[in-house]
Amino acid sequence: MAEPVKTGTSIEVRGLRKRFGSLEVLKGIDLTVEAGGVVALIGPSGSGKSTLLRCINLLVVPDGGAVSVGTDSFAFGPGTRLPGTKALARFRAGAGMVFQHFNLFPHMSVLANVMEGPLTVQRLPKAEARALAQALLDKVGLADKAEQYPAKLSGGQKQRVAIARALAMRPAVMLFDEVTSALDPELVGEVLAVMKQLAAEGMTMVIVTHEIAFAREVADRVVFMRDGVVVEEGPAKAVIDAPREASTKAFLSHFHRRDEA
Repeated sequence: MAEPVKTGTSIEVRGLRKRFGSLEVLKGIDLTVEAGGVVALIGPSGSGKSTLLRCINLLVVPDGGAVSVGTDSFAFGPGTRLPGTKALARFRAGAGMVFQHFNLFPHMSVLANVMEGPLTVQRLPKAEARALAQALLDKVGLADKAEQYPAKLSGGQKQRVAIARALAMRPAVMLFDEVTSALDPELVGEVLAVMKQLAAEGMTMVIVTHEIAFAREVADRVVFMRDGVVVEEGPAKAVIDAPREASTKAFLSHFHRRDEA
């Protein structure tokens, strides 16, 4: 463990590198997310966005650089030691993550899915975990689905349960990895509405997304990645409406043409 990150910063990534075999996926990424900030990561498939997100909560262990979330800071590379199992579990609990696929427990009710983390990881009393889960299901608009099982839910409802489950760990930050890309188009809005509400409440978030209009509206900053590097970053509306770099312009032109159609 190193010193806490500077006041007001929830996430800080410095010189982050990751290689899978001969493929260098992240090539020295720097990223800062202020407390309460919302950063959208955009870019073509294979640019390293999802790997960066997984490195932030150490689902993927970086090969070099440093990651700080809140007061926890880890360095990677030669001469460094990986955090122990307990430290890693506590760290991940503070960085909630929602994936493209919902990964709900099919044999558990919706309420039990949301209660599971607080019960087994945080050892909350059952009544307290139940009350927390019920409040979070109400927050995501699914209080009436508490006793149903995942098989009975739509894709959008499953994703909202996944968000509630991540929030149940009371994380300091939330990481969203293409959470709408597996949904039918008519279900995307209900998930984005929950994320928009979280942003309005001041939750620190990093969002990997292809929903450019959503990123423009909700994110404070947009980071455009390509081939494992940050090509351009800045205020969301500035980057999306008037990108400076040619590769950013080329990427966004597909979405602008779609909006005009």
